[in-house]
Amino acid sequence: MSTKKQYLVLGAGRFGTALATTLYQMDHEVVVVDDREDVIEDIMHRVTHVMIADATDENILRQLGAQNFDTVIVAIGQDLEANILATVAAKAIGAPYVISKARNAVAAQVLSKVGADQVVQPEHDMGVRLAKQLHSPSVLEALDLGENYAVLEVQVTMRLAGPLGELKLPKRFGIQVITVDRNGDITVSPNAEFVLQKQDNILLLGTKKAVDRLQEYLAE
Repeated sequence: MSTKKQYLVLGAGRFGTALATTLYQMDHEVVVVDDREDVIEDIMHRVTHVMIADATDENILRQLGAQNFDTVIVAIGQDLEANILATVAAKAIGAPYVISKARNAVAAQVLSKVGADQVVQPEHDMGVRLAKQLHSPSVLEALDLGENYAVLEVQVTMRLAGPLGELKLPKRFGIQVITVDRNGDITVSPNAEFVLQKQDNILLLGTKKAVDRLQEYLAE
């Protein structure tokens, strides 16, 4: 069971709204700040609490107790200056973890330098993910786990079918099979005798380099 956390989302554009409402649906506490009354009215019944205010104002963030949230997400749209100010303000009052949205690589570098603990580029990241999926159609989903590791969901093709002991995925690619989903029947940590079949959906864990090697192999 996941632990309920508290998130402060600064900016209720498309990215901020999608993030905030999804986190709320996952049973987390979510507070959203935006200075546009119309977008706040649209989201107010789909999150825990909202505030119509300037998200770059350090005093506003202090009133909200930004330092007490598990994570602050700076989701302000195209305004890099506002993004920077909100990021700096959140870190200045002691927010433990700040994620900032960047529209391009230059903005990402700047936000990292001013204190963002993590920077995301949603359009860039989605583009990379789609390209990898098109390159390796059997890859259903990929999820980064910090800087070094990733989880990959793959539908088994003939290249991956067979007993795990013979496939030797840990030795060949540095990949571990976490679960196998066969028509809704889930096997966790399958042993070496387990036989992967075509159409099985499997979750794999490995370093990002290992995941890339496997994706290249599947795309051949």
